[in-house]
Amino acid sequence: MDALDAAILGIIQGLTEFLPVSSSGHLELGKAILGDNSIPEESLLFTVILHFATALSTLVVFRKDVAEIFRGLFQFKWNEETQFSLKIIISMLPAAIIGLLFEDQLEELFGGSVMFVGFMLLVTALLLWLADKAKNTGKKVSYSNAFVIGVSQAIAMLPGISRSGATISTSVLLGNDKTKAARFSFLMVVPLIFGKIAKDLLSGDLMNSSADFSIVAIGFVTAFLAGLAACTWMIALVKKSKLSWFAIYCFVVGIVAITFAYAQQ
Repeated sequence: MDALDAAILGIIQGLTEFLPVSSSGHLELGKAILGDNSIPEESLLFTVILHFATALSTLVVFRKDVAEIFRGLFQFKWNEETQFSLKIIISMLPAAIIGLLFEDQLEELFGGSVMFVGFMLLVTALLLWLADKAKNTGKKVSYSNAFVIGVSQAIAMLPGISRSGATISTSVLLGNDKTKAARFSFLMVVPLIFGKIAKDLLSGDLMNSSADFSIVAIGFVTAFLAGLAACTWMIALVKKSKLSWFAIYCFVVGIVAITFAYAQQ
C-alpha cells in the first residue's frame, strides 16, 4: 500500500462511516480493487486506525452532546445525561465481549474476502429495507433497547454489515425515533474504538506491527478530515432520507462485489 492508496482508503472511510452502507465493507472492497496484499493483522490494524480517526471526528461534531454527558456524570445526578451514558455502556457490552473472545477470527475476515463482504452487504440492504417500513415515533432508546442495539453492533463487526445501518435499523424496528436512533448509533461506537486503541497500545500490538506508520498516518489524517466534512451533512441525510435508498445502494454494491469475486476466481 502506498501513500495514494492510504489517502483513498481514508477518504472512503470518512465518507462511509456516517452512512448505513458499511465503511468496513467499502474499505475491504477498496483494498481489493487497489491490490492491497497486507496480511489480515495489518489490514485490521489499518481499518481500526481509520475508525479511530472517524471516532475523533464524531467527538468534534458531537462535542456539545459529549460535554453534556460528562457534565451529567460528574454531577452524580440521576438525570437524562447520566441515563444516556448508562445506555451507551450497556450497548458496548456485546461488541466488547465478542471483540475480546473472537479477535483472531475477526482478523481473518479483514484479508480481502470480497465474496463475504458482498453477501454481508445484501444482509445490510435487507435490514435497511425492513427498517424503512417501520413507523417513525418519538420514543427514546430504553435500557433493554440499548442491549439489543448493542448485539446488532456486535454482529456489525463483520465486514459488509453496516454498523450504523444495523444499529439504526434495529433501533427503528424496536419502535424508536429515527433521529434519536441516529444520535445513539453515532455516539455508541466512540468508546469501543477508543477502547480498542487503548488495548492495542497496552498490549504492544500497535508498536509491534510491521505496518508502515507513515502510510497509516496519511490514512488517519484523510479519514479524520473526510469524517469531519461527512458528519456535518451526512447525519442530516441519514435522518431525513429514506433508508430504502441506502438499501438499494447496498444491494447493488453487494451484487457487484459478488460478481467481481466470481470473476477473480
